[in-house]
Amino acid sequence: MARKFNSLAFIASPAEEAQKAAEDLRAIYGDHDAEKADVIVALGGDGFMLHTLHKTMNTGKLVYGMNRGSVGFLMNRYSTDNLHQRISNADENAFHPLEMRTTDVSGEKFTALAINEVYLFRQSYQAAKLKVIVDGKTRLDELTCDGLLLATPAGSTAYNLSAHGPILPLEAPLLALTPVSPFRPRRWRGALLPNHVTVDIEILEADKRPVNAVADHQEVKSVVNVRIAESEKLTARILSDPDHSWSDRILAEQFSN
Repeated sequence: MARKFNSLAFIASPAEEAQKAAEDLRAIYGDHDAEKADVIVALGGDGFMLHTLHKTMNTGKLVYGMNRGSVGFLMNRYSTDNLHQRISNADENAFHPLEMRTTDVSGEKFTALAINEVYLFRQSYQAAKLKVIVDGKTRLDELTCDGLLLATPAGSTAYNLSAHGPILPLEAPLLALTPVSPFRPRRWRGALLPNHVTVDIEILEADKRPVNAVADHQEVKSVVNVRIAESEKLTARILSDPDHSWSDRILAEQFSN
């Protein structure tokens, strides 16, 4: 069923190509204030799309992206033609972000959201030592590695894939827990977890082996513990063309060279 909407707002990354696209589209379709528009058209790459989704979280606004960046995995193909029809016929994907809660070495607490993943990485030349707890039960007493990440299905084709983690279908109620360059235990290559679990990560020898934590683009330095759980209260909404749906893109990644 075609989607009904009254107004579009065009926003663009600072890249010259994205700014030019926004100028062209505004000339054709007009433009509305982003806070009042029904649909926000984001022009840029994946980083700009993530930034836009964070800003529109829980506002009820729909985001339709067109690629004017590099990879553009989260974006639709760019075209100035038939934009109203494309948006009307687009598929909607609604999903909950991960919520990261951290405490650093000075005792300061910080909370951030992640649409793609939360990841921890060593800050110095020494490998990190991490204790991994899932729903209150210790699963790894000591993981020695360069880092560890927890990815959503939406983020499973990003850093998680580069770290040889599994690609998750968008509809899967799962999270991918993936180590980066694990040294001990030697044979542990990660785990698939239900998306309703709470993951606690304690940094062992935090003074000697400092670790930073990142939720998408927000970084916290020198953490001593990190708690990650899917937020049930927050929702992001993204639109994709039916012939280039997000689910199809994730599936296609599993068969790409």
